[in-house]
Amino acid sequence: MSNAIVVAVDGPSGSGKSSTSRGVAVRLGLRYLDTGAMFRAMTWAMLEAGVPVEDAEAVAGRAVEPTIVSGTDPLAPTITVDGVDVAEAIRGEAVTRAVSPVSAVPDVRARLLELQREVIRQAVLDGPGIVVEGRDIGSVVAPDAPVKVYLTADPAARAARRAAEEGGSDLAATQQSLLARDRIDSGRKTAPLVQADGAVHIDTTGYTLDEVIDQVVDLVRAVE
Repeated sequence: MSNAIVVAVDGPSGSGKSSTSRGVAVRLGLRYLDTGAMFRAMTWAMLEAGVPVEDAEAVAGRAVEPTIVSGTDPLAPTITVDGVDVAEAIRGEAVTRAVSPVSAVPDVRARLLELQREVIRQAVLDGPGIVVEGRDIGSVVAPDAPVKVYLTADPAARAARRAAEEGGSDLAATQQSLLARDRIDSGRKTAPLVQADGAVHIDTTGYTLDEVIDQVVDLVRAVE
């Protein structure tokens, strides 16, 4: 247990968090947790239940209801809500539009924080550890993580990556959407997007994915 590692990877959308985190986890034989998928899963649950997502009180009142389970295999991560596979559904436009207001509700964040910490605790107990990606991992979820990384990238590069993921979305619209999400994430009162104390900042704009993975792997090996 004492040798298990927790790697916290934070940053805005399109900075390369998911690809980097999964790559590091595979390279080092660690588990992997996408906390953003958990917020999307909660959002999907709210939409399915007909909860008005802009009504923070209504969202808070239903936040304890969904059973959200995240698989931690970096080669095949899974996520279910009440036993339903939502891995594809949570990437749809409806969830993407609604995830910011749902994520800003303190009761939602408290519920998912509990789930996230339990996944991390189990990964540490089972060994050898876990790579966790999100927006508040180093600052809130796992502030004692021995490796903290904060990824950023030029807005144009982030937009190009996200548009490619979405099958060729309009670049200008995608960039504006990302910047709007940044403002919401950075400005919310509960667990805002920030670079955590002690986190290593990596601007991924000028690097290939493998080069970014190499940098993070080096950080992990330096503390092992």
